[in-house]
Amino acid sequence: MSASDRQMLLAAIDRRWPRGLTVCQPYAHLIAVGDKSIENRVCMTTYRGPVLIHAGLSKAWLEPGDHARYPGLVFGAVVAIGELVDCVPLSRLPARLLGHQHANGPCCWLLERVCRLTSPVVVGGARGLWVPDDSVVRDVRQQLLAGAEVRA
Repeated sequence: MSASDRQMLLAAIDRRWPRGLTVCQPYAHLIAVGDKSIENRVCMTTYRGPVLIHAGLSKAWLEPGDHARYPGLVFGAVVAIGELVDCVPLSRLPARLLGHQHANGPCCWLLERVCRLTSPVVVGGARGLWVPDDSVVRDVRQQLLAGAEVRA
């Protein structure tokens, strides 16, 4: 994506301290590579802004063959940053996302401007949205400044 999108992510970090969101693999990977722009949760959130996509330690969601299908899966680290732009019930999903393979609900957290980090940042995650340490945000910000790839 463009340098202006990268600048928008940097500006978002400067405006509002990011939150972390722990996502099980392979879904954190799919978000990072731009194949999944919806994160399904059981509850709504009012938070909007920058979010660090953290690949959790759990391997419970992996299916046979996922390690071959998604080589190099990372666990226990931030793998991407993006913007959480909306949260809607599955029944109110925007028309452009109707029928999306990853729209399962009941609550759909909508992500945009996702940037895959070139070097995952190892850190412990948590349930729900969590507040990352200064050092984690600094590492992510440095990767954005260095030109990490941004996806729509």
